[in-house]
Amino acid sequence: MKMIDVTNSHSKLVEKQLENTDAKYVRVYSLGKTTVIFTEANTHIEILLINKMRNVQSTEVEFVLDFFKRHQKLAFNRDDVEVIHLKGAVEMSIAVHPELSH
Repeated sequence: MKMIDVTNSHSKLVEKQLENTDAKYVRVYSLGKTTVIFTEANTHIEILLINKMRNVQSTEVEFVLDFFKRHQKLAFNRDDVEVIHLKGAVEMSIAVHPELSH
């Protein structure tokens, strides 16, 4: 699996997220047919995986979590990750602990 940063192709989405939420950082990635939206705020991180063709697979969820731990150097415990499975999407919410931050 490979994630490609496609944020520049989603400038309106990023702009709306920054204007209408507490987000301070937004990136959009492509994971094949799955779109990954990463949003970081002061107290939490939201990661949304969307696939309009099928349900998001558990291997994709694990890959994305590992990707952000490695490439964004996020420090979080798996117990801090709340995962909600929806039809064609998975939403992950991660509490940010200042003592674990970059």
